[in-house]
Parts: sequence; structure tokens; C-alpha cells
Amino acid sequence: MIAHIHIREKTFGDLILYKDLDFRIEAGEKIGLLGRNGTGKTTLLHMITGQDELFDGDIKLRKGTVLISARQEHQKYDDKTVLDYILDDLPEFSKLKHDIDELPDTMGTSRHLLQRYSDALERFGALGYYEVESEVIQTLEQYQIDESKAKSKFGSLSGGQKKLVELVKVQRARADLALIDEPTNHMDYLAKEVFIKWLASTKEAVVVISHDRDVLNSVDRIIEIRDGQAETSKGNYDAYLKKNTFRITSAVNEYEITQSRITNLESDVIRFQRFKEKARNPGTIARFKSQEQKARAELSRLQRLNKPSFWIDKDSTQNLKPKMADAYDEHKSRNIKIRTSKKSTQSSQLLIEINDLSLGYDEPLFDNISLQLREGDRLRIHGRNGVGKSTLAQAIIGSVNNTKIKAKIFAGQIESHSSTRIGVYEQELDAKYLPLKLADAIEAAYANKQLSCTNQQVRTLLNDYLFNPAVDGQKPLEILSGGQKARFQLMSMLAGDPNVLILDEPTNHLDLPSIEELEFALEQYHGAIIYISHDSYFTDKINGTTLKIGD
Repeated sequence: MIAHIHIREKTFGDLILYKDLDFRIEAGEKIGLLGRNGTGKTTLLHMITGQDELFDGDIKLRKGTVLISARQEHQKYDDKTVLDYILDDLPEFSKLKHDIDELPDTMGTSRHLLQRYSDALERFGALGYYEVESEVIQTLEQYQIDESKAKSKFGSLSGGQKKLVELVKVQRARADLALIDEPTNHMDYLAKEVFIKWLASTKEAVVVISHDRDVLNSVDRIIEIRDGQAETSKGNYDAYLKKNTFRITSAVNEYEITQSRITNLESDVIRFQRFKEKARNPGTIARFKSQEQKARAELSRLQRLNKPSFWIDKDSTQNLKPKMADAYDEHKSRNIKIRTSKKSTQSSQLLIEINDLSLGYDEPLFDNISLQLREGDRLRIHGRNGVGKSTLAQAIIGSVNNTKIKAKIFAGQIESHSSTRIGVYEQELDAKYLPLKLADAIEAAYANKQLSCTNQQVRTLLNDYLFNPAVDGQKPLEILSGGQKARFQLMSMLAGDPNVLILDEPTNHLDLPSIEELEFALEQYHGAIIYISHDSYFTDKINGTTLKIGD
């Protein structure tokens, strides 16, 4: 064992985030950490690293354990080169490099300094630091950050590229324990393959927060944060789904038994009270009073129990027996409610047509793209990062909405029918919404499509997407979590019942139940869908035709 995490209690204001959360991390094991948005997964990593010490509990690391994690804030490192930023964060690198560079000029004949210099040389070699620069550059290139960017200023990178740099740093640290938060959010399919291959082969223990099912299917154990505690499942994601179904059905049974017991106790309290009032014999009165008190005590204890969270994946629910399926459906946890028009117009009307399109900036990113999109069509745009997938999506949006596009059309054209209405889910939230309160941002998203949205509609939307209308509606969008911002994006996309949806990596920040609800809604959706996704589970569900861009 290299770590034991026991959080007796962790609170945020009046909210109890964790209550008696307890788990261990073994040397070399790969753990997938998952849970609903807002359950505090990132906070848990901060507690393990010592960034958050405001909790009641104990986090014990094995003596000498080297821990590495990704940094969230980077402003004070912007002037460093990317390469220096990574190297300076590697365990012991800076100290050893300083000794190797400086001691020859200062040690003279000092035996102590000579030994220190010799030890530094030996340790530097043992850690593989003589070849580390070329290794780091090679790994950065696998994540599409070339050598010129590796030697440029860290501040020149995009937010997504900085996350990839952090990942390369964690991978090369060769620590005993690595903590990683949503590593694949900005990766294409080949970069994700590189990461999963590293995860499977690395010797250190890894705790990775992820709702990427491809990643979760590559771990040894899954720890789910549920109801403030840690539920452990040995094996990968597929094994977790089986165990989760058994665990939840058992919990639903137990919950129904408890509710039945509460009903019986309520009847018992009334019955014993009446018997006590009618009795005349002191001994009989005392006996019924004692029975009433015992029933009240048990009733009070059971009524204080919080209702557990129940979630089973949709595929597994299909195999439940009818009685259990009904019970689960009655007691299951709330999920987002995505309202889309499911009624087809039975029309084969052409909504979007692209003919021999050549698109790019200083020069074309691609040539000769042609396609037709009709109601009910599903089109996946596939390719590596940087080949122009998002550029093509933005060009389609601009053409349909008659707005200026950043890219240049070198040849060909994009045409759309006058009835085409587009809903868009982008990787990055439009910055104009960030300063607004959530309720105001919803109204602004509707107004952006020349639509009105009443206060009642706003409250309904907030409730549908698991927000507290009174509290969350008044929070600035910029302070919300990635998952909450993603839910706002879904609201914005579906405003006005569009007949074409364009989605760019929609599963990045959603939790598993929300991803499933999105997949189900899109399967039922009547209109056409254009999507970009490197989530193989998502693409298997939505399916459709694939347009591959680039090599």
C-alpha cells in the first residue's frame, strides 16, 4: 500500500461533501475515479496533494512516496519555455542539475562536495535525466505539440495544450503515485491511444478522474464517489457496470424494505398510542407505552436516513426483471431532462449541401469536401486535431446563420435551405456568456437566436438540467464547474427546436448519467446531426456516416 485516504468529514458551507470516505491505493494500480458532477472528485485530488487541508481526516502516504499531479494555474510560469516548465517540475531534476552544473566550479578539494557531486551524477543517470529532453520532446509530439512549441514560451499555448503539457510532465515524472484530472478532454483519437497505452504500461500507481469510457476500460479498479463515500469495484468499466447493477438492485430492495418498515412503524405508533389510551390497568398502560416509545425511536432513526443515489446504465436496465425495473424507475436518481422534438416530418428535404469545398487560413486545410445533409442524417467528422474539423463546423454554422467566418473559402461552396435552424455545442463556451448570471445567460442564449424566454421557462430549464433555480440561477457562469457549463451548452444548443445539431466533443465535461441521457436524446432526435467526437462509446451510439479529414 502506498496511500490510505480516510476523510471523516469534508464540508462546503452547509453541504457535507464527504462523510467517512475511505479507500487505499496499492503500488502500481490504476484507479478510475468517477462520480456525478459536483461530488468533489477534483477536491479529493487537492486534498491528497495537500492543496486543500480544510477537512477532518487522515491522508497517509508511504514513507518516501513521490507524488506528482497536474497544476491548475499557470500564470507565473508563462515566461518559461515549455521544455523548462516540464523539466523543472520533475522530481529532483532542478536540484541535481544545479549540483552537476555548479559544483565543479566551487567544490575544490572538499570531500563532502566531491561526494555530493558524484552522488548527483549517479542519481541523474539513474532517473534517466541525461536523455530526458529528447524523451519529453518526443512525447510532446505524440500529443501534437511539436519541437518549436516545446521551445516556445509556455504562455503562448492554448488552454488545451497546457493540459497536455501537464500530462506529459506527469508521465515523465515516473513518480510512485500520479494524480490526473480528465486527461483526454483535449485529445484526438491517436493521442488518446498514446495515453491509454502509457496508462497500461506505466509502473507507478495512477488515480485518474475520467468519464471517458475508453479510459475507464483500461484501469484495474474503479472508485465511485457516491453519497459522500467511496464505492470500490475491482476491474475495468465493463466489470463496474455489472457490479453496479447488482449493488444498486440490492440497494433498491433494501430501500423499499426500509420504506415499508417506516409505513408499518407509523401504523404501530398510532395503534400502541390508542391501546395505551384505552387501557385501564397500569401494567398494560406501561407495556403499550414502552412499545410506542420503541416504535417511535426506530421510526425516527429510519426517517433520518438519507435516500441513497441510484443509477444503472441504460443497457443494464433492459435486463432487469419487470418488478425491479419498476422499483428502480420509481427510486432512481434524478438526471438531466433533455427535451428534443422526436416527431419526424417524414421529409427528405436537403438541409445543408457542400460542394468541392476547400477551406483554410493562409492555405487550405483540406480540399474537395462534398456532402449532403438531410433530416435524420448523422454525420461524424473524423480526424486528428488541427486538420480542420472544428473549422469546417464553424464554416457551416456561419453559412447557415449568414455570419462572418474566420476561415477562408478557397474553392467550392456551402449552401443551406431557408428552413435550416442550427443548434451548436462547442468545445469552448463563448466568452460573452461567462460574466453573466446563469439565468441571464439562458435568456441571452435565446435572444441570440431571436427568441424570447420567460422567467418560468428559465426556471423550468434550470430544474431540467439539475440546477437549483433560486441559488444556481444567480451564480455567474464563469464560476461554475465544467460539467455545469456543459449543461448550459446543451440548453443553448436546443433553444428554438433546431433541425440540425452540430456538436464538438459534447461528452468532455458531462458525467456518465448525463452522457447516457444525451446519447438517448440524440438517438430519438428527428433532425440531422453533425458531430465531432473521439469517444468510441458515443460514436457507436450515434453512428452515421463518417467524413474523414486529413491523413
